[in-house]
Amino acid sequence: MTIPTFLSLPERSAKPRTVGLTHVLDKGLTVESTRSALAAAAAYMDVWKFGWGTAYVDIGLPEKLDLLREHGVRSCLGGTLLEIAWVQGRAQDCLDWAAAVGVDSVEVSRGVAPMSVDDKHSLLRLAAERFVVLSEVGSKDPDEVLTVEQWADEVAGDVAAGARWVITEGRESGTVGIYREDGSIREEVVSAAVQGGGVDKILFEAPRKDQQAWLVRAFGPDVNLANIPVEEVVALETLRLGLRADTCDLTRQWQPA
Repeated sequence: MTIPTFLSLPERSAKPRTVGLTHVLDKGLTVESTRSALAAAAAYMDVWKFGWGTAYVDIGLPEKLDLLREHGVRSCLGGTLLEIAWVQGRAQDCLDWAAAVGVDSVEVSRGVAPMSVDDKHSLLRLAAERFVVLSEVGSKDPDEVLTVEQWADEVAGDVAAGARWVITEGRESGTVGIYREDGSIREEVVSAAVQGGGVDKILFEAPRKDQQAWLVRAFGPDVNLANIPVEEVVALETLRLGLRADTCDLTRQWQPA
């Protein structure tokens, strides 16, 4: 198919991207579903996260990793699996296994484990010896709320410890971390995260369309967005390009004189 070019649209970075990343969440897709998803939208995917420890039990993992490599999509081990391994004193074993099976990246987080920031940075540095590391800031517990100063400091510390990108917690529900319980944006937290690492280093978890639209409008089409449902990647790309009512005012900036 020939991609049409008759509209004036915002510019988007091309793969392999360092900004404008779309990070998707795999909750246990089959090999065939993975193949179909990549055939339909690999051009718009940058990071494929095996969430919820699914990589540990997914018998299709080797085939899925091969497919991701073929389509130029980075594979990433979810952070909770590494946290559980760390609690059990098996973090090194987890990283050895991830390297052996051919995972490209790992997420280092402290969203569920009783891990200090210093412990997290030690684990991050260990992982960075062999992987591209995506760290995560924020708790999955809605009652555990970081101050804006803690957000900025932890993001900056993660980058200094070797994180390529820093993910802001939002969960699949979009109701914790940088979001309130109703899913609305905690703007002061978003600002603190950006202050800590710079917008190009931040991957905002944004599972909901209203959250995605807000972030695109705030930071532009090349904002990094994470935890995107696999089946919504193309829809997100249209948000980025101003092809939906939620962001169509972006296209007015690109009208020819």
